[in-house]
Amino acid sequence: MYQHTKQYITAGASPENARGALVMLHGRGGTAQNIISLADGLNVADMAIYAPQAGNQSWYPYSFMAEESQNQPALDSALEVIDDLVKKIEADGIPARRIYFTGFSQGACLTLEYIARNAQRFGGAAAFTGGLIGKQLIMSRYQGDFAGTPVFIGTGDPDPHVPLTRVNETVEILKKLNAEVTVKVYPGRPHTILQEEIELANQLVFSV
Repeated sequence: MYQHTKQYITAGASPENARGALVMLHGRGGTAQNIISLADGLNVADMAIYAPQAGNQSWYPYSFMAEESQNQPALDSALEVIDDLVKKIEADGIPARRIYFTGFSQGACLTLEYIARNAQRFGGAAAFTGGLIGKQLIMSRYQGDFAGTPVFIGTGDPDPHVPLTRVNETVEILKKLNAEVTVKVYPGRPHTILQEEIELANQLVFSV
């Protein structure tokens, strides 16, 4: 199993001039460069953008619904990469309420897992096909108060990697932590990001 190095690439505004920061997490087989190109379609031109790179282009080796022990220590290492990046962004002068997150597939799962374990007033999150991680969810991990943080989740039904049942469980947990959650289910949609999802993310999460 592997530990992730803390490598990331940046784009957009410099932290001192930015209205916020966006952490972008790529999917399995993807790259930081590949997910950062998604920013072109989002209303984030005046944000400082950070995209970490997973070792072996994968944040954890098995399905997000596998026994957690199978995905360790890679999963904890991935969450640590995000946490370190958030701390760096805060140290650069951008507070949590102006930090946004987005990810696709494996990156969407990680986005949701990280924010649910660290619930507070963030800028917002857009998860393109993802859910909380683990064969069984450990509810005691998900604590805090999102205080109305907007969260958008888009997914297909059926999706080859992310069952709708897990998306629905995830929505319930986020709502209990006071997130303002919008979920959009696209019947028969392939495992991809639709233009409509990008537009909804802009409207619901990145509109400020």
